[in-house]
Amino acid sequence: MTPQDARGGTLLAIARDAIRATHDAAPPEDWTEEWLRERAATFVTLRLDGELRGCIGTIEPVRMLGADVYANARAAAYRDPRFPPVSRAELPALAVEVSVLSAKTPMPVTSEEEALAQLRPGLDGVVLDYDGHRATFLPQVWESLPHPLEFLSHLRMKADLPARFWHPRLQLSRYTVEKYA
Repeated sequence: MTPQDARGGTLLAIARDAIRATHDAAPPEDWTEEWLRERAATFVTLRLDGELRGCIGTIEPVRMLGADVYANARAAAYRDPRFPPVSRAELPALAVEVSVLSAKTPMPVTSEEEALAQLRPGLDGVVLDYDGHRATFLPQVWESLPHPLEFLSHLRMKADLPARFWHPRLQLSRYTVEKYA
């Protein structure tokens, strides 16, 4: 087993433990592995029968990696506003994916055309910020939205903006992920 496999197995176990924990359980704080105590931003995505069942995460590294995975797994299972809380009956069939985000890097663009030219399908996660509107898509979203214009249009709609909206103050940042499923 490679170190990456071991790391992924540990993160997935933390996510599954969080989902199975009692409702008021706090995340452990005594991680023995040093890398679990480093600050990191993560997303936890849940699928049931191949369909999205919850996805919650952080874009900025505000907690220890282990604690961030734990908190996001609980939130994805029980507080994603798009879905009812996961039931105990769903747990055995629930597919869990953990994404650890790299640091964001700004994409200096002044037009939609520049943005489309800079996007790297299949590789980039993207954060859109404009005047209080914010949204992100993980790189995995390219699987269902493979064309840059479609990807960017849906990201703007997720941020509650028109699909073809552009403004000089609109800001884009990119990141990559280490994905474990």
